[in-house]
Amino acid sequence: MKTVRQVLQSKGSTIFSIAPEASVFEALKLMAEKEIGALLVIEGGKLAGIISERDYARKVILHGKFSHDILVRDIMTEKVVTVHPSQTVDECMTLVTNKRVRHLPVMDGEKLVGVVSIGDLVKEVITEQEQTIKQLEFYIHR
Repeated sequence: MKTVRQVLQSKGSTIFSIAPEASVFEALKLMAEKEIGALLVIEGGKLAGIISERDYARKVILHGKFSHDILVRDIMTEKVVTVHPSQTVDECMTLVTNKRVRHLPVMDGEKLVGVVSIGDLVKEVITEQEQTIKQLEFYIHR
């Protein structure tokens, strides 16, 4: 099973982030431009939280608020579930399932080194399953 480190090597470790003082509108605009569903919130060079489309839907839209008037810090999720580069894809899948999150920031000690999404994890699981199927087919046809 692949590790988070290997996933990041394949997909890249680009991190899209925003400051907690930015407006929610700015966050949504950046997510739309980058075609992503969440941004890490960085304050003083450290991970302070995460803001997702889900946060926007549940904490802004459903309350009849406006994204221009609200700051990222007001709706971000502060208790962020993180993973270490040595953790496996299976461990991450368990976390996203049990914690009901879609994005896992990757921390190597105090250093933020990347993000893996549920999409990244599912892609890895499918790739591994396809390889297993090919190996089994080869074994059967020998």
